[in-house]
Amino acid sequence: MPDVIFTGPEGRLEGRYQPGPRPRAPVAILLQDHPSVGTMNHPIVIALYNTFVRRGFATLRFNFRGVGRSQGVFDNGIGELSDAASALDWMQQFNHEASQTWVGGFSFGAWIGMQLLMRRPEIKGFISIAPPANMYDFTFLAPCPSSGIIIDGENDEVVTGISVQKLVDKLKTQRHITIDHETIPGANHFFENEMADLMKVVDAYLDKRLNV
Repeated sequence: MPDVIFTGPEGRLEGRYQPGPRPRAPVAILLQDHPSVGTMNHPIVIALYNTFVRRGFATLRFNFRGVGRSQGVFDNGIGELSDAASALDWMQQFNHEASQTWVGGFSFGAWIGMQLLMRRPEIKGFISIAPPANMYDFTFLAPCPSSGIIIDGENDEVVTGISVQKLVDKLKTQRHITIDHETIPGANHFFENEMADLMKVVDAYLDKRLNV
């Protein structure tokens, strides 16, 4: 997985990028959890990255501003959304004929990813793991333009199950998209002992959507 440095709104951003194995390969961008506690090397982000790489995607994960070697300072989501848009722009330089585009995010990254898909109509699928629906405003998803899956943990100590269910219920009323929802039994916010169960759900969903 080659180390890459690309230009973001506040300077360089550090990432890991795996080019696609064939022309018109689909692309996926994976987003880290909150910059105060996480990096692009969180086990969930790495697992998502590896899953998309195995499926032949051109795949990128990166550190938001102020994390690792990425320049800038935390910007409460506003700048981080711009970072994500810049990362997708950078990927598209090399994959301008990509067959499809996906975004995946964990926790804070799930919130940023769902904002990104509102801005970028080329995003056709999303994976949102433990979206912090009790901590951030998700009302921008009106309407949500893409189908995807929301996954949370039964024993999440950060994000309330009620808030995630309300988000799912709201999205399921919208036409022309399909929202899947899975709750992993026994899992906390970081799925520390349920990573295998989490990735089984992710892979089953991608099997269904990608027909692979």
